[in-house]
Amino acid sequence: MTQSLEPIVPEEAVEQYLKSRRQDASISTIQNHRYRLKHFLKWCDQTSIENLNKLSGRDCENYKNWRIAQGKIADITLEQQLRTFRVFLRYCESIEAIEPGIADKLIVPNVSKGEAVRDDAITHEEACAICEHLQKYEYASKEHVIFSLLYHTGMRRGACVSLDVADWHSEGEYIEVQHRPDASVSTPLKLKREGERNLSILDVSLSEAMDDYISHNRVPHTEPDGREPLFTTSGGRISGNAVQYITYRVTRPCYYGKECPHGRDVNTCEATESNHYSACPSSVSPHPIRRSAIHHHLNSKVSKSIASERMAVSVDTLEEHYDARSREEKRQARQSELTNL
Repeated sequence: MTQSLEPIVPEEAVEQYLKSRRQDASISTIQNHRYRLKHFLKWCDQTSIENLNKLSGRDCENYKNWRIAQGKIADITLEQQLRTFRVFLRYCESIEAIEPGIADKLIVPNVSKGEAVRDDAITHEEACAICEHLQKYEYASKEHVIFSLLYHTGMRRGACVSLDVADWHSEGEYIEVQHRPDASVSTPLKLKREGERNLSILDVSLSEAMDDYISHNRVPHTEPDGREPLFTTSGGRISGNAVQYITYRVTRPCYYGKECPHGRDVNTCEATESNHYSACPSSVSPHPIRRSAIHHHLNSKVSKSIASERMAVSVDTLEEHYDARSREEKRQARQSELTNL
């Protein structure tokens, strides 16, 4: 063991690593890394590792095997968690918390491009059914506008949180997405300035619902610097968790009038309780809605370059992680582009 290594407990090392990423990573990325590394901390606790100085390449392999044995885990999820773990190990090497070279000993399985496209999503028909239900029974509510906006534009949860009333241009029927990390209530975008864009709202019913929500249902709130958040609660600007709560609630089939595809009794199902909406196997968080929106744009013959700009995602990333179209769907899209040859 190299004498220069300075003892450090796993929890402290993780916290120092997350703090070191504040300058080069978005809040959502840091949150994702915290979630991924919590599994490593659990393993350290179970194996009584209290000083990372003792971590070896074999330990890292044992951790990987332990993570796999914890239960069903998608290949893409395992790859992401292990890549984050390896970045963390390199940080630990840089601060002399572990022996040099440990990170390079960790073998991370490569996931093919096809496997990298996750399948947790909703269909266009399901999204339309949810929008219709909200339009009829919760018109111009916060829930109605948020879900419809997420699916219509494919914006990220953080972008939804960042919106102000002034960002909605009713006459022009477009909404501005802006990076405001230094405001009194910080609302950064994942891609920072590169994520800024104006999004056309092409659904007339959504435009009308936006106007009516602002006029009648928005809870008034002004932040210290004068900003008026678009989506509010009694406590002020809506949080990312609150947006997620809404999507879990409205994407349950029993919510929008469909029979339970899981054979559950709605009278006893725990997912009908407000604190357990995510327990429904069909409910989804905002990111699968974004994935579904991208899929629908591509299936509607929107070019990848346009979808890339609208969704603030590179074409390469779009192809690798979001383009879940079948080969036949892609063939039909190409055919429509080739009709003038």
